[in-house]
Amino acid sequence: MTEAILLERERGLLTLRLNRPDKKNALTRAMYSRLAEALQEADSDPAINAVLITGSAECFTAGNDIADFIQQPPSDLDSPVFHFMRNLLECRKPVVAAVAGAAVGIGTTLLLHCDLVYVARDARLRMPFANLGLCPEFASSLILPRLLGQARASELLLLGEGFSGEQAAAWGLASAALGSGEAALAKAREMALRFDEMPSEAVRISKQLMRAPDRALIRQVIEEEGALFTQRLRSPEALAALSGFIKRH
Repeated sequence: MTEAILLERERGLLTLRLNRPDKKNALTRAMYSRLAEALQEADSDPAINAVLITGSAECFTAGNDIADFIQQPPSDLDSPVFHFMRNLLECRKPVVAAVAGAAVGIGTTLLLHCDLVYVARDARLRMPFANLGLCPEFASSLILPRLLGQARASELLLLGEGFSGEQAAAWGLASAALGSGEAALAKAREMALRFDEMPSEAVRISKQLMRAPDRALIRQVIEEEGALFTQRLRSPEALAALSGFIKRH
């Protein structure tokens, strides 16, 4: 059986590669658990100076595996998806993301917690939470209005409007937009490896200072959103929307 999360070490860089191409890298409970463990291990390993999260040059992730989600929904804040969220939020090492193709749901919101994000110009990002009878997660209800303003954030979170990698870079959600998926992955790797040549403690302290003012509030919002999200998963609206999604796909 092919590993759905590939861990690759290159000097001081740990790459976490989503590797489920037949399902567009849709995320399962087991994948969240592995990602959470890998982030925790990277954070405590003095030989690791940066983490890179990526998929393939064709697809980042289609978001949650809906069938897996319905069969094994997260029931509380100890579920694997919330362990992943907390470990990404708390990671002291720089986290870089490379995005090509689809980045749906948490495939977009996780980018809000990465330090550098490189996207293909034609990447397709979308957060269709309300469309599926759910609600925003990973503090997106806090961070996106702050970054984009209420009107644009409402288009993305209430209507579930999609946007391109080029727009993501223009709006400040990505560091840069590149001409292809291959170029985005290559640029992300190049920038992540730069941390191998830098004073690691200075980088960690700098990240800590940048993130510290909002960290407690973001933790609180993740928990509040998470409690509502797990409730919504059991709602008639969400069950109907998610079942309809599975039938269509």
